[in-house]
Amino acid sequence: MIKVYSTPYCPYCVTLKEYLKQHNIEFEDIDVSQDKKAQEEMVKKSGQMGVPVVDIDGEIVIGFDREKIAKLLNIKE
Repeated sequence: MIKVYSTPYCPYCVTLKEYLKQHNIEFEDIDVSQDKKAQEEMVKKSGQMGVPVVDIDGEIVIGFDREKIAKLLNIKE
């Protein structure tokens, strides 16, 4: 399961989610601006307050690191 911790007003979050959609990657979008428990979970996993944070089967990616995400998900670009 892929979890994307994001906020609706973050341009990097929007770009990341569009990238995943373009590659038909299913993910759970978690709005940390509305869900304090999810925000705490994100900080615990990543040590980061900033978004986006992606959890790919326990592997944490901070920000929209296209190269790392593509490698973890075997996306050929």
